Formats: sequence, C-alpha cells, structure tokens
Amino acid sequence: MDGDRGDQEPLLDLREVDETQVSVVGGKAAHLGALSRIDGIQVPAGFCVTTATFRRVLAQASAIDDRLGDLSRLNPDDREAIRTLSAEIRRSIEETPIPGDLAAAITGALARFGERAAYAVRSSATAEDTPTASFAGQQDTYLNVVGPEAILRHVSRCWASLFTERAVIYRLRNGIDHRTVQMAVVVQRMVFPDAAGILFTADPVTGNRKVATVDASFGLGEALVSGLVNPDVFTVRDGEVVAGAVAAKKLAVAALPGGGTREVAIDPQRQEQPALTQAQVVRLVQLGRRIEAHFGRPQDIEWCLVDDDFQIVQSRPITTVFPIPVADDDENHVYLSVGHQQMMTDAMRPLGLSMWQLTAMAPMREAGGRLFVDAIRLLASPASRAGFLEMAGKSDPLMGDALETLLERGDFVPTLPDDGSPGKPTTGGAPAPIETDPAIVTELVARSEASVAALRRDIATVTGPALFDFLLTAFQEHKRVLGDPLNMKAIMAGIEATWWLNDRLHEWLGEKNAADTLTLSAAGNITSEMGLALLDVADVIRPHPEVVAFLTGATHDDFLDDLPTVVGGVEARAAIEAYLDRYGMRCVGEIDITRPRWSERPSTLVPVLLDNVKLFEPGAARRRFEQGRQQAQQKAQEVLTRLRALPDGEQKADETARMIDRVRTFIGYREYPKYDIISRYFVYKKALLAEAERLVRAGVLTETEDVFYLTFQEFHEVARSHRVDDALIRQRRDAFRSYQALTPPRVLTSDGEVITGSYRRDDVPAGALAGVPVSAGTVEGRARVILDMAQADLEAGDILVTAHTDPSWTPLFVGIAGLVTEVGGLMTHGAVIAREYGLPAVVSVLDATRLIRDGQRIRVHGSDGYVEILS
Repeated sequence: MDGDRGDQEPLLDLREVDETQVSVVGGKAAHLGALSRIDGIQVPAGFCVTTATFRRVLAQASAIDDRLGDLSRLNPDDREAIRTLSAEIRRSIEETPIPGDLAAAITGALARFGERAAYAVRSSATAEDTPTASFAGQQDTYLNVVGPEAILRHVSRCWASLFTERAVIYRLRNGIDHRTVQMAVVVQRMVFPDAAGILFTADPVTGNRKVATVDASFGLGEALVSGLVNPDVFTVRDGEVVAGAVAAKKLAVAALPGGGTREVAIDPQRQEQPALTQAQVVRLVQLGRRIEAHFGRPQDIEWCLVDDDFQIVQSRPITTVFPIPVADDDENHVYLSVGHQQMMTDAMRPLGLSMWQLTAMAPMREAGGRLFVDAIRLLASPASRAGFLEMAGKSDPLMGDALETLLERGDFVPTLPDDGSPGKPTTGGAPAPIETDPAIVTELVARSEASVAALRRDIATVTGPALFDFLLTAFQEHKRVLGDPLNMKAIMAGIEATWWLNDRLHEWLGEKNAADTLTLSAAGNITSEMGLALLDVADVIRPHPEVVAFLTGATHDDFLDDLPTVVGGVEARAAIEAYLDRYGMRCVGEIDITRPRWSERPSTLVPVLLDNVKLFEPGAARRRFEQGRQQAQQKAQEVLTRLRALPDGEQKADETARMIDRVRTFIGYREYPKYDIISRYFVYKKALLAEAERLVRAGVLTETEDVFYLTFQEFHEVARSHRVDDALIRQRRDAFRSYQALTPPRVLTSDGEVITGSYRRDDVPAGALAGVPVSAGTVEGRARVILDMAQADLEAGDILVTAHTDPSWTPLFVGIAGLVTEVGGLMTHGAVIAREYGLPAVVSVLDATRLIRDGQRIRVHGSDGYVEILS
C-alpha cells in the first residue's frame, strides 16, 4: 500500500504496513507489519487504527490545542503541574466520542476477524520503537478485550495514553514537541500462550552481539513484564545454551473468559519446571537472529509459545546497547574511546566527528556519536603489547585494566607474529633524545603561530567548493605541525620527566607524586595562563559597580555591544575582547567543531568572571603564579638536600636536578599542541559557517546549523551540487539526540561487548570512592557537582565535581580548592592544570557526579587517589 492511501485510510491491515509507514501507523504497528513479512516469523493477525483517525478525534476534543501549548511550556521537573494538565488532556480525549463512521469501520474490521473473539488493544505512537528511541511502557496496552463496545473504549484509552505523565516528561526532557507525536492503535487477535517472555538478541548488560538472552515464564508475558515473577533466564551463544537458571514461578497471568486478566497460582509440581526446553530456546534465538538481520540492529522481542509454535507480538530496537563501529572485515577489533583521552565523552555531531577524523594523527571509527581507535594490532603483537598496556594504564587506569581483563580471557585477541617493531617507551626509561633547552619550546610556538597566521590569511578569500579543496590541503599542514618530530619529543620530554621524578623520588625518598609540587607555575602553559588571565580581566571590572551589576544581568551574547553605556564599560569591554582575541576559540567540548566557541557565545564566561570578582583580591593572578613558583623552588631544594644524605646521594641529586630542570622546561608545552589544534578549528569553523550562510541565502539550506549534521565530505557535495537531503538532516538530528543519552565505554569489542575495568586496590577506606591521584594534597570542602560550566556558582573552598574537564574549564580552577572528575589520567588536561595550580585532585572516579551530591562535604586525597564523603 502506498503512503498516500495510508494517510487517508482510517484502518489498515497489519500485513499492509511496514517500517516505512511509522507516520501512519506508529512504531509498534510498523514493526509488527514488518515482522509479519519476514519469512518464518508468525505474528498474530490484526489491524491498525491509523494516526489520521487520532488527528480527527483530537481535533474534536475540547480546547486540546491550548492545553498542548501549556504542556510544552512546563518544566520537566514540575511533576505536579504535569500530572494535573496531562490528566485533563487524557480525560478530554477519553470523553470525546468516536465518530460514527470510524466506529463502524472498527466494528466492521472486528467482524472479519471475529467479533466476539478476544483482542489485544495496543498503543502505537509515531515516536515509539524507532531505531534511535525506545518509549517502552510509556503508553498503554490492554489484553483480552472482548466485544466491539469494549474495544472502542480501549482504543480511546490508548489515544489518551499518549499523555501519560511518564510519556510527557520523556518528551519534555528530550525536546520532542507534543504536537509532532501521533498515536495509532493496534487491534490484534489475542494469543493465549503456554509460555511467554522476552528475547534480547544482544546481551543487554555487556552489549555482546554474539550472546542472546531469553527470559521465560508460564502464561501471559504480563507476569514477567510487571515483575510478578522471576523468569527463567537462558543465555545462548553460537547456537547453544551456555547458561540457564530456572526460577520458581509461583504465579502466572491468565486471560478471563469474559475479558481481562487475573493472576493464577501455578501447580507446585510445575513451578520449577523450565518454561521452555533448551531446543525451544535455541529455535527462538534463531528466529530472533532472523528478525535482527531484517532490522539491522539488536532487538528486544516479546514472544509467546502456543502449541510449540512461537508467535512474535513485539520487536523494538535495544537502544541502550552502545553501537559498534562499522568494520569492513570479519576480524576481531578492540576499540578504545577517544573521548576518554580528550576529556570529552559527550556525543559529537557528524561534522565534528568527520573533522576530527580528517585532522587526527591516527585512523578513527565512529559509533554512537563518539570516536574510537582500534588497538587490536598493538595488543596482538608481543613486541608492542607490554609497552602499549603500560601507556594505556598510565593514561587511564580503568582502560588499562579493561584491556588486561580482555587479554586474560584469552579468547578474543589473537597473537600475531613478531614484526620486530619496537614497543612504546616504558616508565623510567631513557628520556627522549632532546636537549633541555627552553629555546626549543620558543621555536615550536613560533612555528605554530606562523602556520596559523598563514592559514587565516590564505583562507580569507576562498569560497564555494574550492574552500573544501583548500581545507583538505590545510588538514595536511595541520597534521604536519602536530606530527613534527620535535613537537612530539618536546611533549614526551615533559611527560617522561614527570614519570621519572615520581618513580625515583618514591623509590629513594618515599615521596608520593613529588612532581606535582615540582611543576607548580611552570613556564609557558597556555592553559593555566588562560585561567590566570581571566583573573586580570576581573581586576579591570572590580572597581566599577555599574559594570558588575550590568554583567550580573547579562544573559544575551550581544552584551558587549551595550557594555560601554555604563561607567567603566569601555575599559571592561576592551579587557574582555582582548581575552577573547587570545582565548575565544575555546569552549567546553572544543574537539567538536560544532560547539559554540567563547567568541560566539561570550555570555558563557560571565558567571566565571563574576565569581573571580567576588572571590579574589586585585593582583591575584600574579601572586598566585609567584606563590606556586616559590613552592616548587622550595620543594626542589628540600628534595635535593634529602637526596644528598643518601648513599650515592650526589649522583642521585645531580640526576634529579637535571630532571627537575627538564620537567619545568617542557611540561608547560604539554598544553600547547591542543591550543594549536583549537586555534585552527576556529579558523576552519568560521570559513565553513560563512559557506553555510551563503547556502542559506541561496535557498539550499533551511538554517546554517543544518551543516552540523553533515559530514565534511557531504557538506562539500552540497556546496558543489546545491542540493541537500533534508530527511537525512532530520534523521541525523534525531540520532544525535538519542546518542546524547548513551554512556560511551572505555573499551568496546567488535562483538559489541563493553569491557569494564576496575581498581584492584586494598588501600582505599571502606565507603570511599577510588580514583587516580593526579595532584598532591588533601582538602576538605563543599562538593559542587557541576555538569555545565555556564551554571557554575562557586564559593571559596568549594571542590569541583564533574564528569570531565577539557582546557575550557580552566577558568573555574582558579576559584576552587580541589577537583574530582569521572574521566582522566595523570597527563590529561585537568590533571596538568590542577598540578599547575596546586589543587588536590582525584580523577577517573566512576560515577562521581551520581554518587556525590551537590552540597555534600567531601575530602579529596590527591596523593592517595580516593574521595571520602563526610556528610
């Protein structure tokens, strides 16, 4: 049946619809129709009351449109208002009579299928069971409904269930317009099964696509779904039941002869009998694999067993399992999260993903809006494995432990012949072959600045398709600068000197993380300078109460235009603009080119700037830097004095002095390459947005930001052809929204299995949260759990608790007493800056933002790597 006819028809037979008709019959019916077309899959017969019927009834419901408008303006946390208004809408829909011709059509359909037969009446919303969203359980299903009058009444109830409190809150939280979601209703012959349950074609816990799980109970599946019984659980791999647990099933849900359902007791002799035989379990999984292959993704399938035949009553995508990067072979792959290395685990838009892939130094694969690198060859080669594991463990101990766990299993990573390639450098090895010379850093920064200046100059006059050709060449220069051997040696010199100092001083003096103090206020750290520079901006603003008052009310990004109208505003604007000229290319999540930069959204900085005015005295930046420098100097003198008192003390002291000089020469440069990247990204972005604006003026694009949902290559083709696929952009927007709800794994296999790591430690007090010690010291204070930098409101002594911090969070660091993050390692940006500022810090604390509540008093043990919750 074509879509035009479907849009007009009040009813459609389930066998007439498929997954292309979601707008007509909703997600559930579309899936059921598609299922009925799969060879070997049995689906109970029935029909669908289409969304056209729903729209017609809704138009008759009193004042429904005004109420929908009121509903869309509610805060998703205002449960009471949502409860009241959604109940009014449901009541209005249920009280609206079904027009006579529609009622006659439904009654006529029942006559064909059996007027006095029992039916399941099931909601089927247009935003339900899509590949990127699961609305399971948000709308209603009614079982064993008998007779035309009862069925018509339950059809109305299904329509009304579009506005259950849970469904309304879900849409509000996910930015889904209530008016865009329509409701169809499935009326399906009732199945009275011997057993029923759920089949997951991928392990719902680990995500492993090669493992299927079957939950089974006696009677109707409602007993299992409602939690009335513990089901039998079977695990199937490679066509074989590899695990099974048979539960004592004391109750079942059975159909009543006159309609409805009731709980019934199961004969005690039958309670511990399996609901399915192993052969039936294997056969069910085979059917599930057929369904999964049709829909192209793991499925959550509701099934019924009737006289040894399986009937499928629902199939929806499992939206909680993390997608797998697409590979062009059948080999095993081990994917490592790039976001955990870059301290940005949020989902990225397609343009951001493709730009990072085109400019990265290693091949990257995309899945779930995130990027991954494949580590299988490094793990499989004995020559590289040990060094790689050591590097991974230092970068992110949980990732390192996950890799060790996978290797210990011995069933996934092959062992390749040694190719003679050298492994990665190990801790305490010889320092990189580079002199300890500050002129090297000066030269590298000058090269970078000259290259970025040339990029700005040369890109200024390039437009249209030629811009994309220009950028492809620019990306090669981008990678050349990053891959410059001198650049890599300078980065590693600082990192390896840090490792050397921590290892040797712990061995010789029992000092934990001595480099934390020795690197305080190191020269040339562009990221720590950025935080201190905002303190200088606060010094300009602080003497002018009118400017402070103006900024307190500045919520729009054009506030700089009006700032000169208040006393002191001219000077304040000049200081802010000078700051943005130097650092305005930065923002939270800055590796995603589609994220708004500070120069594009300067209001983001206002709360931090006002906190600096409130919390600090004039000259704080200079004093803070000098204080750190003196602490580092004193620590160096203390360490060298203690070393000289040891056997071979002079030699140890001389080696250590050279390493202290080395770490202070190079550790600040660790942050500069990222600044170079983000500086280039802002140049790329401005040129690409200018091209998008030209395409909007030409009528090709609806809005500029549509290009964020295209890859670089697709954007190039749009600029060349002046044609764009609007449906693709809508699909990408929906996918991005769904990806935002996913938590990316650190380690993911090509089977889809998420490998989790753990801290194997016995030095963490009971009840404390383990993490990675990255900046020495112990501090106690109020936890401020902040997920959005723009929402920060700090007081002196607060401890920042957040998911991850990239360089853009640095301005907050000057006003806090300690740091706790869920992601990070010894040399990630947050750790480096915490050490620069002398903040006790523990990173890679699993679920820190969930386990620590905002306002709780906590103690951060930055030397020992754990956090205590005190209140």
